[in-house]
Formats: sequence, structure tokens, C-alpha cells
Amino acid sequence: MTTVPEKMRAIDPAEAGGPDVLRIVERPVPRPGAGEVLIAVAAAGVNRPDVMQRKGAYPPPPGAPSIPGLEIAGTVAAVGEGVGPEQMGQPVCALIAGGGYGEYACAPAGQCLPVPDALTMTEAAAIPETLFTVWSNLFERAFADAGDTVLVHGGTSGIGTMAISLGRLFGLTSIVTCGTDAKCDAARVWGADHAINYRQEDFVDRVAAITGGAGVQIVIDMVGGDYVPRNLKCLAEDGRHVSIAVQGGAKATIPIFQVMQRRLTLTGSTLRARDTGFKTMVADELSRNVWPHVEAGALKPCMDRTFPLERAADAHARMEAGDHIGKIVLTMR
Repeated sequence: MTTVPEKMRAIDPAEAGGPDVLRIVERPVPRPGAGEVLIAVAAAGVNRPDVMQRKGAYPPPPGAPSIPGLEIAGTVAAVGEGVGPEQMGQPVCALIAGGGYGEYACAPAGQCLPVPDALTMTEAAAIPETLFTVWSNLFERAFADAGDTVLVHGGTSGIGTMAISLGRLFGLTSIVTCGTDAKCDAARVWGADHAINYRQEDFVDRVAAITGGAGVQIVIDMVGGDYVPRNLKCLAEDGRHVSIAVQGGAKATIPIFQVMQRRLTLTGSTLRARDTGFKTMVADELSRNVWPHVEAGALKPCMDRTFPLERAADAHARMEAGDHIGKIVLTMR
């Protein structure tokens, strides 16, 4: 640890509020615990949960740092007990429960993936949160298989663009919703098979038209609220509805008889509070099934814009404005 400084620059708001609370402060450099590595962070992804945490609506889970940031890329600077010294100096990206908005952050070794030559550090930092989320929900909870059609709301978000990318790699047909024609165009350019402007068209009617009335096998929903019963109308028999966020409301009225009659499955998950064992299992699956595509350059994140750490407020303002297409990333240097 002698080459690691005692202090670092970080974003660690003392109070909830608007983007202006995201100011640079000095914090102690964390020390890796058993099974952890310390990463000298080159870049950190910005995600919707970071915005919610800043507003005071999504506190970090017990034991997680108060510093926001759920995904990072950088170089291993120190290792904790039980982690082999060969990890030192390795370029990695990682899913973490918090701490990404700082020059150093700790990550469980099992939640790290190597950064191949095909990725820049900035691109690598934009992958873990969306990849872990989409893989665990689309392929594990919804059992996506080649030939399935999936409806994804928020088609140009980080989650949406990752779902499009994975769908393209694994033989899915993707239908996405977006809020503007420009975003629909961007989603199609990124690889979506169909894009619906939900402000101009009823997505339920459009899904029926696209699928010839058969419906989709899977809905990945980030909206909740009154979208849920509408989503169920889009599902084919034996369809699966997966809730991963509730941006439009945490409660919904469910037509139970429709669920029974058409044998629908309603499920969902949150990722941040899951234990290290689960996230390590997902990382192992990604290493086997997805990472070869990353190494070959066939899977990259859709990048929107990068900001230096001191402009984290601008990064959050851009995310809240909703104009971004793909991932927003903070760079440390």
C-alpha cells in the first residue's frame, strides 16, 4: 500500500439536493478488505440510481460507501487478504455497491472483469451496471432464448441500449420505446428492430401490429405504475414481465384473471443490495457467455458524453434532462 496515497478527491455530498451538491471533497483512500481489490479509478459510469441517491431517495445499502457510483474501470492498486498478488496492476472494470465517484474504490474481486484491448477505460466503465442488470433480468429471470421478441422501455437509456446489444448477439428481436423520433432513429441505428415513439403512438397497439397480434415473450419495464397493465396486454401467452425500476410509480393495478388465463409471469429484481455471492455468480456467467464478444470488439457500450469528476453536477443535470443517448461517464484525470 506504500504507493497508494492516504487521501483522494471524491464526490461525497453531505446532504441531499440538486446537482449542485456534487462537489469535490477530500476523503481517505479506502483499504481493501478480505476478497477485495483496490482500484485506481480511471472512469466511473453515471446511472439513474446515482441521481436517486443524490436526491435522498435511494440510500446506499448497509456497509456500502456514501460516495455514489456503481461501476468503475481502472487498475488494481492493492489487494486484500485472499486475493492473489498477480491481480496487481491489472486493468479491470467492476460492479460495486458504491464509491465510484472517487479516485480510488474497493471492489469484490469476484465482481471484476478484465478490460481487453478492444475497450478504452471510459468504455469499460460504462459496461458493468447495465450488463449485470440486463443479463440477470433478461436472461436469468425472463429466460430469454433465441427467437424471442422483447419489449424494452427507455430504448436509448444505458439499460435500453445494452438490451438491444445483447439481443442482437443472442438472436432476440427487440422492440423499444423512446420519447422522440430522433431517439427512435438512434435506437434503430444502434440495432433495435423496431422503435416506437410513445408520445405519438400507443405502444400497445404498435406492439400488436408489429407482432401480428401474437405479442412479445418478454417485457423489460423501468416505468412501473400504469405501464404495468399496458405491458401485460403486450405479452404473448406464457409471457414474462420483468420490473427493474419504478420511475413512473411503485404501485400498479394488475388484471389477475388475465394473468391466470394467459399464464403470465410477473417478476423483477433490484441489483445493488444483492450479496457478493450472487454478483460473483453473474460475473462468472458474463465471463463465459458475454466477455468473449467484448474481447472481440462485438459488444461495446453506447456512449453519450464524458465529464471530468469536477463536473459531476453537469453529468447529473444531463441525465435528468433526458437528452442523453447511451451512457454518461465521469473521468478522474
